[in-house]
Amino acid sequence: MTTLIFGHQNPDTDAITAAMSWAEFQRQLGNTDVEAVALGKPNAETQYVLDYFKVDAPRVVESIPEGGHVMLVDHNEFQQSVAGIEKLTIDAVVDHHRIANFTTAAPLYYRAEAIGSTNSVIYNIFKEHNFEISAQLAGLMAAGLISDTLLLKSPTATPRDKEILPELAKIAGINLEEFGLAMLKAGTNLGARSDKDIIDGDAKSFDMAGQSVRIGQVNTVDLDEIYARQADLTAAMQEEATAEGYDLFLLIATDILNSNSVGFMVGSGKDQIEAAFGQTFDGNNRIDLPGVVSRKKQVVPQLTAAFEG
Repeated sequence: MTTLIFGHQNPDTDAITAAMSWAEFQRQLGNTDVEAVALGKPNAETQYVLDYFKVDAPRVVESIPEGGHVMLVDHNEFQQSVAGIEKLTIDAVVDHHRIANFTTAAPLYYRAEAIGSTNSVIYNIFKEHNFEISAQLAGLMAAGLISDTLLLKSPTATPRDKEILPELAKIAGINLEEFGLAMLKAGTNLGARSDKDIIDGDAKSFDMAGQSVRIGQVNTVDLDEIYARQADLTAAMQEEATAEGYDLFLLIATDILNSNSVGFMVGSGKDQIEAAFGQTFDGNNRIDLPGVVSRKKQVVPQLTAAFEG
């Protein structure tokens, strides 16, 4: 039986490339019956990376037969995973997020580090085993790290990430600044994306004090593009929140050039958002989030504390 390896729903670059790198690690370990798959199609940034390194996108899966064996990368929370995950056998998890809403019936391999990307964790494991990382794989892993840390500008970038990324770039034979900026900008072409794709392209669901909270994030080089579409985006958010039962849907638009964000919301939770960030919503239903670029480190913990406080 083939073990499927995948990242979270609405996969970003780290989720997809981490599945590939962890699959390669498993093969070198001797576990050859593995396949890297995805819980969604690659976004524009990820597709740029796959095209650059001449790699086919992983097969997209929507369901897995009950009892199937899987390995999770870049996530552990069940609401972010494949439907029916509680009926599957989870053999391993490699992650760099909080641990929540996660349980298994059998022992497993679990590796999590407070580090900038899942690929950084996997790189450490490769090194511990003295396994080979090809130039192509190094490029994919570097892309995952670049994506999750905004080319090391995010506060999630640790000293270890700053050691790993140049090492991967050297193996891959890429210029970090040139490649990194090009791939990040590839993901900011909002004109070619639908409203639903923007709100869902990088969105995750969280349970916060019993409230279902959906947090989406979109990168841009021009916040005015987002402002021009805000009415349509919030309408799409409201429609989805109603359909899926979200108590709060928060969309964060991040200016990757200036490392600032702005958020807008539908649903309940305005007081908690304002308390979490020490800011207030203006008359346009926008809240400034200066210096905020990381959902994992600068949004989820603060908002969780506000809901539980």
